[in-house]
Amino acid sequence: MQPAPNPFRYFNSSPEVIRLVVMMYVRFPLSLRNVEDLLFERGIDICHETVRFWWNRFGPMFASEIRRQRVSRMRGFRH
Repeated sequence: MQPAPNPFRYFNSSPEVIRLVVMMYVRFPLSLRNVEDLLFERGIDICHETVRFWWNRFGPMFASEIRRQRVSRMRGFRH
């Protein structure tokens, strides 16, 4: 059985930056351009369309990861 391919392998940006962008857009009530502006202040120069593309591409993957972690934490609270 082969390991799952890295979903970030075709992107020039690091996975940490992609995760930051997607989480900023999902977690806070920000527009695509607001996320672009906040990242520009941090020295990350990306387009608002890149934010949208990454959100569409990686959003479901991050959401399933969060759900999986939430379920595992909830199982720990059972007596």
